[in-house]
Amino acid sequence: MTDPNASPEETLRRLSWPVRLTRAGMLAERITRGFWPVWTLLFAVIAALAFGLHDWLPVEVLWIGSLAVLAVLVWSLVRGVRQFRWPTRAEALERLDASLPGRPIAALTDAQALGAGDAGSLAVWRAHIARMAERARAARPKMPDLRLATRDPFALRYAALTALVMAIGFGSLWRVADAPRVAMTGGTGGALAAGPSWEGWAEPPAYTGKPSVYLNAVEGDALTLPEGSRIILRLYGKPGDIAVTQDIADLPADTAPAPDPDTALQAVEFEAIRSGRLSITGPTPRDWQLTVLPDAPPTVKIDGAVMRDAEGAMSQPFSAADDYAVTTGRAVITLDMDKVDRRYGLTPAPEARDPLTYDLPLPITGSRAAFSETLVEDASKHAWSNLPVRMTFEVTDGRNQTGASYTVDLALPGRRFFDPVANAVVELRRDLLWTRDNGPRTSQLLHAMTHRPEGLLRNERAYLMLRVAMRRLDAALAQGPLSADLRDETADALWDIALLIEDGGLSSALERMQQAQERLSEAIRNGASPEEIQKLMDELRQATDDYIRKLAENMERKGADEPNQQADNSGQQITGDQLQQMMDEIQRLMEEGRMAEAQELLDQLSRMMQNLRVTEGQGGQGQQGPGDQAMNGLRDTLRGQQGLSDDTFRDLQRQFGNPEGGQGQQGQPGGDGQDGQPGDQQGQAGRDGGMSGDQGGGDQGQNGTRQRPGGSLADRQNALREMLRQQEGNLPGSPSAEGDAARQALNDAGRAMDGAEEALRRGDTAGAIERQADAIENLREGMRNLGQAMARNGEGTESDQGQTTREARRDTSRDPLGRSTGQSGRVGTDQAMLGGEDVYRRARNLLDEIRRRSADQTRPTVELDYLKRLLERF
Repeated sequence: MTDPNASPEETLRRLSWPVRLTRAGMLAERITRGFWPVWTLLFAVIAALAFGLHDWLPVEVLWIGSLAVLAVLVWSLVRGVRQFRWPTRAEALERLDASLPGRPIAALTDAQALGAGDAGSLAVWRAHIARMAERARAARPKMPDLRLATRDPFALRYAALTALVMAIGFGSLWRVADAPRVAMTGGTGGALAAGPSWEGWAEPPAYTGKPSVYLNAVEGDALTLPEGSRIILRLYGKPGDIAVTQDIADLPADTAPAPDPDTALQAVEFEAIRSGRLSITGPTPRDWQLTVLPDAPPTVKIDGAVMRDAEGAMSQPFSAADDYAVTTGRAVITLDMDKVDRRYGLTPAPEARDPLTYDLPLPITGSRAAFSETLVEDASKHAWSNLPVRMTFEVTDGRNQTGASYTVDLALPGRRFFDPVANAVVELRRDLLWTRDNGPRTSQLLHAMTHRPEGLLRNERAYLMLRVAMRRLDAALAQGPLSADLRDETADALWDIALLIEDGGLSSALERMQQAQERLSEAIRNGASPEEIQKLMDELRQATDDYIRKLAENMERKGADEPNQQADNSGQQITGDQLQQMMDEIQRLMEEGRMAEAQELLDQLSRMMQNLRVTEGQGGQGQQGPGDQAMNGLRDTLRGQQGLSDDTFRDLQRQFGNPEGGQGQQGQPGGDGQDGQPGDQQGQAGRDGGMSGDQGGGDQGQNGTRQRPGGSLADRQNALREMLRQQEGNLPGSPSAEGDAARQALNDAGRAMDGAEEALRRGDTAGAIERQADAIENLREGMRNLGQAMARNGEGTESDQGQTTREARRDTSRDPLGRSTGQSGRVGTDQAMLGGEDVYRRARNLLDEIRRRSADQTRPTVELDYLKRLLERF
């Protein structure tokens, strides 16, 4: 509570201690700011003298330095005294008042100027004074500001303080008192007056972690030191008064140096490398029997066989030891030419290469005297990958002594490719890295691989990348010998192509499943490691699950097939549990080493999965709504855009020197495929990817084969753009987020079509293909969003009567795995099974796969007839 009776004078008296402490802080501030150069200089000089700097400087330099230091010290003192002002009580009150809100101390010293005779005004003034007094009583001493960063931007004060602390810990403050004597006598008078004396130290090597030994304090005549310890002796007195004899270093027995007539200080230094005696003769003689502990070289041992993971990275356990610490280590790998199979691209003599070296991992914390670690490296991209090599581990200790392990013969672990095409590309890359003389052979084989890529290169991007790498290699070879830089650049490109063929680029779940089966079969035949088998088995499981989910999604979207239709077209069925049991059995057989049985069961699984199929619904039998009409129109536009993109790609093939393009022989694919489909699938019977009428991909001949589409590619692209504009105007008008997203995607598709048309008219075929791919993706996105909008608004794809009939027939239908689809045609759940994946792309890829297989004339006649019936149906 505020004390109205407290006078301002009483309040100020209560502030005596805060004012005193604040005043003391101001005094500390002014002393610090005025005299910091003085103690900084003193700290630096004391540290230098404690480390014995005066013992090593010439007398002239010592005198000049002393005078300079003295001058700077005097100047700093004078400057500090002139700037120093003793803080007054008023200044302390002012600083204390400034730290309080409203400056209450100043208010307490004020007097009322107006209204002193008015009672009301006087009451208000007293209340104000009482409040200010309450605030003043809360005053606390103001802390001083001792920061000097603006005055000492280079932090010289901290450097001097650090030097002083180091001098106290590692130097001798007694040497400071010797500085005047050294300056006056040049370092001789004191020593001569005191008589001959000596000091000595033994400093073990730093890597041993042993402390230094002060020889003057050693009791007894036995001393044990690590090998390489440095003996330092300082002899004071007349030359010849003190002598040193030893047999522990490769120096003469009398190791005292020739005396310097200008100084009484003699220094002797040598390294102890063997056990022996060290003697000092003189007024205070000492004799020691030194035992030098030899530093044994480090040892390293390779523990177990090298291991390789599924990605090709190798891991090699090892253990190393040393009597003190291992400092570095490396693995040295050299090519074992005697065991290399010198065939094909390895027939020429290889180019000289330095040994492949990897630094061994060492413990970051803890002791390095004995430890076990694992070297993990990936040599998949090296020229010696999967070739016979010899590997040796080497470690080094602090004395640069080296220890080596026994040499291991092994095949350098690297990534293995189980896709035959990818493996062939990697082999060409290896041949090119083996020697640049293999450049023409590599170019010739690349020409052969890309000449007729149908059925061989199923990835369009990989095909184009191969063509680009091949042309760059041809251009380089035409200019002369292949350079090392271009050789390495081509090798990197071939590695990326092999990875693309082996791992990625397949959008079709069926293609991924088939590729996984083929890679697993190749791994079984090539004797892959258990880790590689497990990785490929996991990929097969995942690809098979994706394929089954897409089949289930397609059935859920289109509606289950009618029972009588399934009875007519029933194929082989397999339940999910049976499929899982079959895969578990395949894995068990491989783990037991029964590879032949595992391969047979894998072939059986492949045949079963090929026979699984789902029949596309024919739509309702009643009237279609606006949403159905828009969806059908978009499907036609998408098919036309896909066909146009295929034709554009064949033109690009012809530009790259493949005149066949899409003109294949009867029954053979005629162009490069994408994602597993041949490039000339448009030429097969019953093509479904073109447009109808004048805007289609062409007319069908009497034999059911679609002829070359008429008109230029740019005109066809323009016609497709007009079709899309018409369908955009027929979209349902119900507002929803999905509908807005569908319109936006179709707008993006239209802009991509316009860009493709402009690129075609400029002759930029590659740019047109990119824009057409964007248009296809946006069309699919728009169709997917439109389907979701129709489902949200309750629109169907068939009439009520047709829907009722379909619902009645769904009760007994089954999915491709033989499972009951449950009520309402759903497979055991009311939620979407695929989370919005592109079912339209899946349908197209399934149809393209049917066309690819129907074009393979090596298949049985019964299978070709069955595929032809499927094409006629869809």
